[in-house]
Amino acid sequence: MNPSVTQKERIVSLDIIRGLALFGILFINVAAYQVIVEGGPMPDYSGINGIIDTLIDIFIEKKFFSIFSFLFGVGFYIFASRAEARGDKPRWRFARRLLALLLIGIVHIFIFWGSILAIYAVIGFLLIPFYHAKISTISKWLVGIITVHVLAILGQLFMPNQGAFSTVFGLLGNDAVTIFIMFLSGFLAAKADWISHVSNYSKQIKWLQFVTFPLFVGISIWIWFASQGEYQNLNSVISLGVIPTTYLYLACLFVMLENKKIAKLLQPIGRVGQMAFTNYLAQSFIGLALMSFMGLEVVSPSHVVIIASLTFTIQIIFSVIWFRFFQMGPFEKVWRFMTYGRKAVPNK
Repeated sequence: MNPSVTQKERIVSLDIIRGLALFGILFINVAAYQVIVEGGPMPDYSGINGIIDTLIDIFIEKKFFSIFSFLFGVGFYIFASRAEARGDKPRWRFARRLLALLLIGIVHIFIFWGSILAIYAVIGFLLIPFYHAKISTISKWLVGIITVHVLAILGQLFMPNQGAFSTVFGLLGNDAVTIFIMFLSGFLAAKADWISHVSNYSKQIKWLQFVTFPLFVGISIWIWFASQGEYQNLNSVISLGVIPTTYLYLACLFVMLENKKIAKLLQPIGRVGQMAFTNYLAQSFIGLALMSFMGLEVVSPSHVVIIASLTFTIQIIFSVIWFRFFQMGPFEKVWRFMTYGRKAVPNK
């Protein structure tokens, strides 16, 4: 059994988008690397820092985690379908992969409290029943879940303090549902083979952009004014824009990466995405080291930009060098061993 994926089998655009998603995630996680203590120094949100913080809310907050979630769904289908082609049991093998991720994620929480890995593993089990479902069935489920999720967020915004209804709105409108929606979106896109034939769906992609762009603009303006007025439900407004913005970003990125020159130019970022598991785990260590080197007690939005940029630059350099000598990232290799045991082919 050969569970590894050769370089020729990889879809380059997925690695590049995964790398860009990791960069965006940094802008959210960097501020969480240091726990703010009550009574201690607080980050500066005045002037340029306030503007940067609002721009992060508009363009990055929750959107790049959602892109990462979409790619997780894509990865599930690719992993399971290749396992089935080898005569393996795809759902059982993926369940074992998720259990391995859960274990690693629990350990990572002790290092970085904001780790998403354990949550991904738990929510990932909800994808397993969809593996043999028809594309039409998955589409109906996706539309239904998105509808309920959006209505719940609207309920949080316009019907607050409604007792039991507020509890229901909170459960159906939370980020875990968003993650599953993007998991299922990525799984559907991979199962329908849209990603490998982007150019064949140019009309559908243009329609998606036509629908999501005005929603993105409208909600972005809403976030801007809500953040200036210290609106209490700002988080719900941000959540409302996550799905249309993520779909818009993905549509634009997949179309852009059809251009071979652009894809080649962004190949170093693709190397970061190719070992996304390792780089995600490493980000907290690099970020904390940079904070210590800079002597920062608290991290303001301008510091976030600097630290995120430096961290990602380091990861690009490291990833490019790594793949000159190896075919797989170190933690990817550990995860593969936990998934397959000794049946896995050694990394070269």
